[in-house]
Amino acid sequence: MKKVLLLIAVILGTSVMVNAQTAPAKTTPTKEVKATKHAKHAKHKAEKAAKMEAATEKK
Repeated sequence: MKKVLLLIAVILGTSVMVNAQTAPAKTTPTKEVKATKHAKHAKHKAEKAAKMEAATEKK
């Protein structure tokens, strides 16, 4: 009987140690850094918009 109680204590103690949380969990999400757009992409987009506008004016 003593061995059974000792075995139960060991199993419960081990499960508590395994499931113990060592560090507090972060509740706030990390802030994402927005990627900066390159000037050449903006220039290309502006040129494309100008071409589309010119094409619609011709019709």
